[in-house]
Amino acid sequence: MLSIVIPVYNEEEVLETLYNRLIENSVHWGQDFEVILVDDGSRDRSFEIAKELNAKDKRFKTVSFSRNFGHQIAVSAGLQYASGDVVAVMDADLQDPPEFMVELLKKWKEGYEVVFAVRQGRKENIFKKLAYWLFYRILYWAAEIQIPLDTGDFCVMDKKVVKLLNSLPEKNRFVRGLRSWLGFRQIGIPFERGSRLAGEVKYTFGKLFKLAFDGVVGFSYKPLQLFGYFGFFVSFSSILLLILLGLDKVFGWHLTPYDLDKTGYFPLLFAVLFLGGVQLIGLGLLGEYLGRVFDEVKNRPLFLVKELVGITEKNESEVL
Repeated sequence: MLSIVIPVYNEEEVLETLYNRLIENSVHWGQDFEVILVDDGSRDRSFEIAKELNAKDKRFKTVSFSRNFGHQIAVSAGLQYASGDVVAVMDADLQDPPEFMVELLKKWKEGYEVVFAVRQGRKENIFKKLAYWLFYRILYWAAEIQIPLDTGDFCVMDKKVVKLLNSLPEKNRFVRGLRSWLGFRQIGIPFERGSRLAGEVKYTFGKLFKLAFDGVVGFSYKPLQLFGYFGFFVSFSSILLLILLGLDKVFGWHLTPYDLDKTGYFPLLFAVLFLGGVQLIGLGLLGEYLGRVFDEVKNRPLFLVKELVGITEKNESEVL
């Protein structure tokens, strides 16, 4: 059986169309299926529509959160409730086309445990395209593991991969990174990502930045390493500046900014402000890593379920 996990946040305008397109394409999948809609604290009628879908088609099930926990948590929750031999993850806005699911399943049937869609085109404005392009390349450079370029959460995974993914305990989750970390036989298939059918874009630049930061911090120590290298550079530069100041004083070579400020306060002010800024940035970066350790130590549930529709409660469902 195929399980399809779909995070939902304020998607009342697209759910009926999503339902119709999934049903139309299900004839090509060659197996039974279930759809798990994860309502991530929607403020519109998304949950009511999801219940209506279950009333007319029991294959459409819903997990409703007590509040908004975020896209990656919603994906993780859906994976917890998925019971299929193969599990697909896709967005509700139909930018991940259901018509492409058959191509992903073909590769799974060939023996690949993870088959992910690689985005070759985007119907979005130039600024967002550039932001995504930078995000994936920075992540690819920084991560200690190889996270494929231009890939999102749209994929299919074998049930043994999903079981291992569910067993990973971290709270700050970056699903596509965890998917790559697990290994197994993986392959990407290129596709052209469509435009949003209706409604507002959920990944704003702020959320995209947070996602990128979660990916880099969750899978790399390079930010800390770079700050170590930068510290050596600043220390070396300070020693060099001290030598130049001495040469200026002894020989009058005018190699330093003394001409800009005859009193000599300019170099001192610059050094204090520069080093103060560097230290604050470094403390902030250390705070990010330490804050994630704090999140793990608190051991709060990853998500809280308000209501289940068409799904039997699991004792372990609330905590990964």
